[in-house]
Amino acid sequence: MSSRLPIIAITAGEPAGIGPELCAAIANDNWPAHLVIIADRALIEARGRMTGNPLSLADFSPANRAAGASLLNVPLATPSTPGQLDRAASPYVLETLRRAVDGCLSGGFDAMVTAPVHKGIINDAGVPFTGHTEFLAGRTGSGRVVMMLVGGGMRVALATIHLPLAAVPGAITRSGLAETVRILHRDLTRRFGIVNPRILIAGLNPHAGESGHLGREEIEVIAPVISALRQEGMRLEGPLPADTLFTPKQLKDADAVLVMYHDQGLPVLKYASFGQGVNVTLGLPIIRTSVDHGTALDLAGTGKADAGSLRAAVSLAIELAGRMRNSGKQATPLTRPSPGPLPGVRAG
Repeated sequence: MSSRLPIIAITAGEPAGIGPELCAAIANDNWPAHLVIIADRALIEARGRMTGNPLSLADFSPANRAAGASLLNVPLATPSTPGQLDRAASPYVLETLRRAVDGCLSGGFDAMVTAPVHKGIINDAGVPFTGHTEFLAGRTGSGRVVMMLVGGGMRVALATIHLPLAAVPGAITRSGLAETVRILHRDLTRRFGIVNPRILIAGLNPHAGESGHLGREEIEVIAPVISALRQEGMRLEGPLPADTLFTPKQLKDADAVLVMYHDQGLPVLKYASFGQGVNVTLGLPIIRTSVDHGTALDLAGTGKADAGSLRAAVSLAIELAGRMRNSGKQATPLTRPSPGPLPGVRAG
């Protein structure tokens, strides 16, 4: 078992946003790891000086595994101005992500942490991009992945991610939901070290469908999947009404909550922990964490942006990487859970 410190890659995100200055703010902190900031050197140094966090980072070397930070330089095509989006920067943003992912897949990095990107400007540049989660799934060759936020004493995972609300019911299928629950259960066990996790599962409709009077997705899809997966030994409860799910009585002793769509659960978690929450992508063959906020263009360059969420994301990445190493398991690759047949449940 290696005693070396983990190497954590950090992508600086949208150059016009707060990501570069957040990276500068945490680079000189004392970490039980070696941080590799993937960004344009001139950008990081200028933003650090601008916001009161001057720094001078050595170039990254795979041989450097000491505590501290270094920089993997990815040059910008043109200089970036705080708060001013530029489509020309989009290839740079995507290249920083590619470098981080590929480094994790090769074993050079133990985990990656992402500062926020601006989806709109990347799409304006002609690159279809719905988010980090989907990009990472494609780059790693993963199938289904699961977005989970950690904060405020909660772990909230999503059955669907960035979809229009009208598309959500059709996206929740028995086979897809079963695979999502299996991924959540597996990563809570293997990555977070939780033995036999207890997972609460929300219904889709108000009052979890009110016995079919407010929708039948609970009866026809969610409840049958829960019943079948319980036969595999999982501790699952639901489908539960989302309006009373996030109460102390319900959450007591729960290890995670699975909600059916983005805004069903994340407003609650972000209310409890905004600025300190962490986004974790489950189902990948690598460890990836991220901040719980966006690019905050209005704060870029002012020195007022709070680095709390990035610090929390780095801390969790270090924790997860250490757990994988201490358990004798590599973070890459992990065997994806087989969807398998559900006893008594038709797929689709």
